Amino acid sequence: MTTNERYRVRVTKDHLVFSAAHFITFNGTVCERLHGHNWRVAVEVAGSLDENSYVFDFIALRDETQKLVNQLDHRVLLPTQHPLITVIANDVEVEARFEQRRWVFPREDCILLPVANTTAELIARWLAIQLKEVFAQHPGGRTLERLQVEVEENFGQWAICEMDLAC
Repeated sequence: MTTNERYRVRVTKDHLVFSAAHFITFNGTVCERLHGHNWRVAVEVAGSLDENSYVFDFIALRDETQKLVNQLDHRVLLPTQHPLITVIANDVEVEARFEQRRWVFPREDCILLPVANTTAELIARWLAIQLKEVFAQHPGGRTLERLQVEVEENFGQWAICEMDLAC
């Protein structure tokens, strides 16, 4: 192998999908209606080859991504760092407020994401951060250099988060 070779592996499967509701704000004070999507996820990692001639084990990458996707499936995605949306949770329910609007959901139906807005871009970033933590603990993660997470919100509409890995 030469020093200019680069290797990547990518997983995207029919089961790396989640159905979830969300709403976002944009242009300052515009807040969408609550609505849902059938989101799809793809993950790609790049790095040098390990002793098995792997960048990273496909099955491990798929399984770790699946665990995260399962957390989001059939949930309402709510941002906890939004400057104008207030999210208050207890053991029973979650209340979200934006200006005069108010939503109340059963606690088990929600996932509170540490993001400013539940855009596809920031969901991709959240997934990437979670995977980065997994790689730091995984023996195969030490040779990884780059991570790319793609989230498809609607057919043909992808948001992509790329980040360097320093595991």
